[in-house]
Amino acid sequence: MSIVIAEERLPRELTPFEAVEAAYPGELSRTREALRRTLPVLVECDKELSPYFYRCLRDRLRRDSLRCVYLDGRPDPNAPPMSTPVGLIGTMIAQLRDAVRGAVEQRIVVLPHLDLLTTSSGGLTGEAREVISLLYENPQILWLGFKDPTFMVPRVIENLFPHRESILGVGRDRLAHLVLQRESRKFGRGLNPYRLYKYISGLNAVRLRRLLSSVTGEDYPIDAEPALAQLRTATLSGDLSLPDLDLHRDIGGYDKVKERLQAEILDILTTKETLDDDGEVARIEALIPRGMIFWGPPGTGKTLFAKAMATALGAAVTVVSGPELKSRWVGESEERIRNIFVRARESAPAVIVFDELDSFASARGTYTGSGVEHSMVNQLLTEMDGFRKDELVFVVGTTNFVESLDPALLRPGRFEFHLDIPYPDANDRRAIFEIYDRKLGLGMSERALDYAVRRTADPVEGTGTRYTGDHIQALCRAAARRKWRESKTGPTEIADIEDVLTRYLDRPELTAEEERVVATHEAGHAVCALGCEHAPPIDRISIRGDIGGTLGFVRYADPAHRYVVTRAQLLDSICVLFGGREAEELLLDDLSIGSSDDLDRATGIARALIEQYGMGGDEVGAFRYRSDRAGDVDPMISESTREAIERNVRRILDEQQARARAILSENRPVVVALRDLLVQRKALDREALSHLLREQSDSLGKIKDKVHG
Repeated sequence: MSIVIAEERLPRELTPFEAVEAAYPGELSRTREALRRTLPVLVECDKELSPYFYRCLRDRLRRDSLRCVYLDGRPDPNAPPMSTPVGLIGTMIAQLRDAVRGAVEQRIVVLPHLDLLTTSSGGLTGEAREVISLLYENPQILWLGFKDPTFMVPRVIENLFPHRESILGVGRDRLAHLVLQRESRKFGRGLNPYRLYKYISGLNAVRLRRLLSSVTGEDYPIDAEPALAQLRTATLSGDLSLPDLDLHRDIGGYDKVKERLQAEILDILTTKETLDDDGEVARIEALIPRGMIFWGPPGTGKTLFAKAMATALGAAVTVVSGPELKSRWVGESEERIRNIFVRARESAPAVIVFDELDSFASARGTYTGSGVEHSMVNQLLTEMDGFRKDELVFVVGTTNFVESLDPALLRPGRFEFHLDIPYPDANDRRAIFEIYDRKLGLGMSERALDYAVRRTADPVEGTGTRYTGDHIQALCRAAARRKWRESKTGPTEIADIEDVLTRYLDRPELTAEEERVVATHEAGHAVCALGCEHAPPIDRISIRGDIGGTLGFVRYADPAHRYVVTRAQLLDSICVLFGGREAEELLLDDLSIGSSDDLDRATGIARALIEQYGMGGDEVGAFRYRSDRAGDVDPMISESTREAIERNVRRILDEQQARARAILSENRPVVVALRDLLVQRKALDREALSHLLREQSDSLGKIKDKVHG
């Protein structure tokens, strides 16, 4: 059955009261029936709606001969003037006292501002303590209370109301009764309630009527987007904003992340927009996850992806800092969460982003704070469980540590969609650089772009962390500032990138002799890597001290095989680790303490070969002597076996040390040339290294085949 409603089936005119009757027939009927059964009722709705809802309800109750007394705090115009003004709350309490103690027959007392009797955090005000006794004093009174969704009332007051009605927005099935014929023409021929509902699901009927009557534009437009955009803008409230961030144009790389987000969320919602069968729409809506976890290292773009998703959906976004939600006042943290959801639902479609979700939603039993975190998690889950399936409100929690989150959040139906956003690889970094190159007008040459991608494979100078999209953006902005300062109009070249990366680094000031030692050490690692068949290709060598904690380094390209590690690869790794030490011994006839970390890593690999992987040879056999978690060999192993393990560890290390010495001795001229070039240039990329090796072609020994290959 088609979901488009013909224009002639829509109403011609509506008063606000008729709109409320049309929007909430079920709520009005249930409230009336509960009051007829002498059950006090608490209605949760916007302040704007409550007087209209009450009047419609009052008209129904009059037909049942039920009398209402409306205590709104307005003074009786016939009463004598008071010498001292008491204000709204004081007048309400006086009216309440008169109603409770003056009643002799059963009647309905209406409290339109019940939430004003409490503080913003749900505790009792001084006046409210008097009110509590009045509310319970006269059993002949039937209470009808109204409260705003953004406030909570204390439990002692809530307990007075066994029947409750919560009204937020309007049901999609009621739109056909709320849109006038002349208003529908602004959105095309016939009313598509599914398309319109996307933008007004959180509006109460009174506000909806006001906004619909204000939409301007031509009748029967070819494109209804301008009219829908007017509604979209008018429904924004609080801290919500409309992002403008294209998933593919404005976010570089991350093809797999984008593909999953597109397939699992965006494509489903796009398909829903094109359907004209309400049964099929309902089936699609049941498939859409409302809670999502975006996890990964800091700076990788988790919030950026949430905003791009919101842009694709035409949704408003509010980003909430998890730590800022916490309050030392009882109930205030929960109230903040409740208010966030109320505003988001009123501004639907909306995306709520809880940044650093783990700051208050960590696994129970792992947090040692005040305990407010558990209440916050419960409030968050309560709000999420209260979503209607037809309203487009999504909750995205971002975290660096998904494993630390409370399991109650991760079960299906809550945060069931998990999206891993890792550090960017080389292809991702290239795409990110290209975006900022275009946006900032850097004009990066192809060589500069290649260099920037390779250079950012190193850890961030001075921190040791890997480069993220945020780091790359900061780098590009720094390059743009440099270009502006120097009034440079040409393309950005390699030297410009390197200058931005290194100008303000606090590097160690090495003497000439110290530079020679570090260069010898790194040249030894590099030449051994060239001489080992299973070592990965070299990407960059540096003696600048531009990685925290090291004076120099050799960076390798990603290996061709990332997931399968063989014994030959591990043995080659040990050989390369010995390269620095052996080069110092060969060329300097001395040793520095710079090899301590190399020796530690080499010994660890040798032990793992024997104790964990069963690759130690016939004497120790294919046996696992140590688990991954244990820090030492199984204590039940005999002393003779321990001695055999130590002998074989030493054998592996001695063999690879001798192998490294042989490679370096055979290629000594290459080691010397590489060392001298490092001393001169401080850093060499892959291209410079290849040029050097071509010049030294006649001196190549064991590394010749690998270099030429």
